[in-house]
Amino acid sequence: MARSALLNVMVQSALKAGKSLARDFGEVQNLQVSIKGPSDFVSQADIKAEKLVRDELLKARPTYGFLGEESEEIKGTDGAHRWIVDPLDGTTNFLHGIPQFAVSIALERNGEIVAGVIFNPATDELYTAEKGGGAFLNDRRIRVAARKVLSDCVVGCGIPHLGRAAHGKFLVELRHVMGEVAGVRRMGAAALDLAYVAAGRLDGFWEAELNPWDMAAGLLLIREAGGFVSDMHDGSDMFHTGTVVAGNEYIRKALVEVIARPIPKA
Repeated sequence: MARSALLNVMVQSALKAGKSLARDFGEVQNLQVSIKGPSDFVSQADIKAEKLVRDELLKARPTYGFLGEESEEIKGTDGAHRWIVDPLDGTTNFLHGIPQFAVSIALERNGEIVAGVIFNPATDELYTAEKGGGAFLNDRRIRVAARKVLSDCVVGCGIPHLGRAAHGKFLVELRHVMGEVAGVRRMGAAALDLAYVAAGRLDGFWEAELNPWDMAAGLLLIREAGGFVSDMHDGSDMFHTGTVVAGNEYIRKALVEVIARPIPKA
């Protein structure tokens, strides 16, 4: 596949941060960890990876803005472009030695995501996409799964953890979805879950309480792989609602309908 200069910069940044994370992953017990919030950790690996990505991206395009999970937003003088970065999506997995984590980098132009990279250094899987150019896993073109009915599908989700207020609502959603699908998976890294939808590994995915850096690159990957994304209200305001539902044309629509079912009366 031919990559643009900008996508090459993103790939090299992700690979560089991923190499650093892979080293720290091998010594996870020695990491210095501070608590950001309930069950939400930030490690020195996180901070170091973001600095590596930020330095590489802003060296290549110093006028672009930068939105990352671990640092203050940088307002670019360019005005039209912004990098959106999660240097370590799946931090809790990382800190527990579970090889399901990733570097996620997206490029936003005038409010639209036009390029995305997701890299899992533990499995050496690199997902890339550019608007209009398709989606790829390690340079192999990928497509969303073609299943049309939920009963044939395995779908991914996020589960509100300790300190989050949405447990009750999620349990109702899960109850409804479990009654319709072949399986539900919760793997702990939204960026990779979205990449798995793009690659056809998951038929669909839904999650609430996400940030732009959790989903930006994954949203483009799914669209470029022939899939569809929306918020839980069947709208397009994922960044502001913090919710996402993804799949092919049929499965995304079916998931939105199932998730929206009212809480059953006792």
